[in-house]
Amino acid sequence: MHVLFEEDGAFKAGTVLADNTSSLQVETTSGKRVKVKAANVLLRFAAPAPGELLACAESESEGLEAEFLWEACGDAEFGFEELAREYFGRPPQPVEAAALLLGLHAAPIYFHRKGKGRFRKAPPDILKAALAGLEKKRQQALAIERMAAELKAGLLPPEFPPQLQALLYKPDRNRLETKALELACAEGGLSPAHLLARCGAIPSSHDYHLGRFLYEFFPEGTGFGAHEIPPLPDDLPRADVQAFSIDDAATTEIDDAFSVTPLAGGGWRIGIHIAAPGLGIAPGSPLDALARRRLSTVYMPGRKITMLPEAVVERFTLSAGRDCPALSLYLDIGPDYAIRGSRSCVERVPVVDNLRHHDIEPVFNEETLAAGGPDFPYRRELSLLWEFATVLEAGRGKPSANQGVTEYSYYVDWRTPEGRVDIVPRRRGSPLDKLVAELMIVANASWGKLLAEAQVAAIYRVQAAGKVRMTTAALSHEGLGVDCYAWSSSPLRRYVDLVNQWQLLAHLAGEAPPFTARSEALLSAMRDFEIAYAAYAEFQRGMERYWCLRWLQQEQVGEAAAGVVRESLVRLERLPLFLRCPSLPACAPRTRVNVAVSGIDLLSVEAQCRYLATLGDATDAEAIEDADIPE
Repeated sequence: MHVLFEEDGAFKAGTVLADNTSSLQVETTSGKRVKVKAANVLLRFAAPAPGELLACAESESEGLEAEFLWEACGDAEFGFEELAREYFGRPPQPVEAAALLLGLHAAPIYFHRKGKGRFRKAPPDILKAALAGLEKKRQQALAIERMAAELKAGLLPPEFPPQLQALLYKPDRNRLETKALELACAEGGLSPAHLLARCGAIPSSHDYHLGRFLYEFFPEGTGFGAHEIPPLPDDLPRADVQAFSIDDAATTEIDDAFSVTPLAGGGWRIGIHIAAPGLGIAPGSPLDALARRRLSTVYMPGRKITMLPEAVVERFTLSAGRDCPALSLYLDIGPDYAIRGSRSCVERVPVVDNLRHHDIEPVFNEETLAAGGPDFPYRRELSLLWEFATVLEAGRGKPSANQGVTEYSYYVDWRTPEGRVDIVPRRRGSPLDKLVAELMIVANASWGKLLAEAQVAAIYRVQAAGKVRMTTAALSHEGLGVDCYAWSSSPLRRYVDLVNQWQLLAHLAGEAPPFTARSEALLSAMRDFEIAYAAYAEFQRGMERYWCLRWLQQEQVGEAAAGVVRESLVRLERLPLFLRCPSLPACAPRTRVNVAVSGIDLLSVEAQCRYLATLGDATDAEAIEDADIPE
């Protein structure tokens, strides 16, 4: 005697070795002996053999039409043998009964299971809905296959353009377009970006990377829409100074300027003048909301996205040839450059010039200072400020800039479709660097101390054990060697500085500050700024890497000198570009090597690097700051 039974959702057949009424000892077609409950036995038969029964039943069940069976059976619950008897018009043979059982089991849309071998036909409305769902899935599967085939052929399906950004940057795996793209990528061995680029959907590799950033951080675009332009205050006293700024050629948000005024009896009054947009932008105003959403200007080679609208920046930037509202810190210093007194005030500052690095550095540098140098406008003021900065630096016991380390400026000419980049190296720690850095440090430290002593809430930048963070506590910044450091010198570019400026302006006016130390607006602004500032900096580093690879392509550089950073990581000498060099032999850090660069991929921002030769011993290459080394 043989039996057909169900085990773990599957139908099996075997020969009965022992029948104990409530259970049976059965040997399956595989030779395995199992204990089967009598309730799980669906069919008992003498012939054919168990293996032959299942094979024949599966073959015969393929000819059964589920729709016909559904129409033939009644609405009541039934067993498969009952329906088999009606279907065949006689007691069914074992193979026939098993075939019908398999047919019913394979059509769950038409027949709902009600127990072991028992079924009930699906109600008409439920069946209709299920069939419609099946047809929809079939059509969707055909659409996925069609779109995937078009993508593999290098054609962009018509459904893709409206979904292109989402497919590139945040694909929804429930969408048919995403499934088609994933299928085409899997079969073609390409990433989504490379496949879509081949289909002409990514005409510019630069815009692909910029688009990813904008999609995440500026989903509504980089425009500001309609906004007010605040009036300039007309009741501020005019400072009796001649101020000038020092900035890069591309700077439009001029936050700071300086002045030098001789004092009677010797010494000088040094003025540090900071743009004061806080006088026109009120906390909680629509302009504040715009700045609060952006939190910082975003920098990238060749472009930037300002925190404030251009017209607002133009209203408050320290442009030459006009009197600009400013928050000023005056330091009275003696002939020995010791600070004898200080005061802060709000005023209109006459800005007479906007000096640019590329104009001043050729005539104001270490060599010209040592040799007496040529005469040029502001030579006396710059020399005095530099000497004062040197004293400030020595007093802190910390360098304001990393001497001798090279930084790079990126200039992109957009007159060509893809842009032409020029990457210019510049040594840190120049007299201009030190001058500006030290005056900004003394301003931020002085105003931070002023707010702390007045018990006015502020946002501070602190460093302890090498870790830099933002906090509302006036703690020390070990890296700068100051007791406290409140960013206040870039209110046109950083929201934290604007917040601190509001607090300073209120304190100097004798008014209640807009924010308290426990203010949720202050704390949330600090948290959000820190996150956004880090994300913007990461994007800037990524775009700088992109432009380094573009420069290599543009200049057709195939070989380059590099310095070993660690293990297989090297950095090119001409560019701030780190590459993995798997073929690099064991070398000590700062060993100079020659490498071949090829296979530049601007979408993945990667390149192949191959070791060619060793050029110098360890320490020959330039030292690299830990913060500059990628993880």
